[in-house]
Amino acid sequence: MISSTSNQKVKHVIALQKKAKERKQAGQFVAEGRKMVLEVLRDAPRAVLELFVTEDYLALSEQKEELFFALSGKEPYELVSDSVMKAMAETMEPQGILAVVSMPSFDFEGLLSRENGLFLALEDLRDPGNLGTIMRTAEAAGVCAVLLSKESVDMYNPKVVRATMGAIFRMPHFYVDQFRETLQKLRNEGANLYAAHLSGTLSYEEADYTGRTVILIGNEANGLSQETTKLATKLLKIPMEGKAESLNAAVAAALFMYEGYRNRRGTKK
Repeated sequence: MISSTSNQKVKHVIALQKKAKERKQAGQFVAEGRKMVLEVLRDAPRAVLELFVTEDYLALSEQKEELFFALSGKEPYELVSDSVMKAMAETMEPQGILAVVSMPSFDFEGLLSRENGLFLALEDLRDPGNLGTIMRTAEAAGVCAVLLSKESVDMYNPKVVRATMGAIFRMPHFYVDQFRETLQKLRNEGANLYAAHLSGTLSYEEADYTGRTVILIGNEANGLSQETTKLATKLLKIPMEGKAESLNAAVAAALFMYEGYRNRRGTKK
C-alpha cells in the first residue's frame, strides 16, 4: 500500500490535478470518482495508465465486484491509504478511486470534412462547469465535434472532467490554434456559420440546420468577438421575456444544439 505523499506516482497525480502545463506535457489527466473511472474503463480501457483505490472502496462488495469485472484482463490497481487518496483527489470528499488517463485523440480532418455535420465552435469560453455541461449536451444532441479557441478553459481541468460525466472520452473535441481561419475555411466550403448573438434579427428556431452547420458560442462575459462575428453567415437570437438580457453560455448552446438536433432528425449526417 502507498501511504506517503512523497511517492513519485502520488506526486505525479497531484501535479496533473493542479497544473494545466503538466497535463499538456504529459498528455495525461486524472479521472476521479467511481462513475468516471468505470466510464473510462468501459469506453477507453487502453487509456488508463494508473489506477488507485483505497481499502474502504474495496470493502463494499458491489464496488469491488464491478471494479474486478471492469479490470478483466487489465493491469492491476495500486492500493493507497485514505490520507494519500485525499491528497491526490481534487474533490472535498473523495470516493476512494481515481485513474491517470491518457488524453483521447480524434480525427480532426476526417470529422471536419463531414458534409452534413453539426459542429459547435466555442470562442474563449472560461467557465469549467459550462464547458463540461456543453460537452455532455453536445454528445446527447449528436454534434460531430466541438472546436475550442486556444484561450478557452482547459478541457482536462478536474472541474471540467467531472462536469462532462464521461462525455470527454466520447465527444470529439479540438483546441484550434487558427480558430478564425478554420471557421473561414468551413464557410468557404459551404458550411452555415450561425452565431448566437444579441444583435441577431432571426430567431434560432427559424434557421435551417440540415446542412453542414457550425454553431458559434462566445465568452460568458463578452460574447463573440467582432472578428468572429463577421465570419457568421447569420446572427441568431434567442427570444426572451422579462428583463433578462442574455442566457448562460451552456444554456444558450444547449438550445441551439437541440434545435439543430430537432431540425436534422431523420436526415443522414
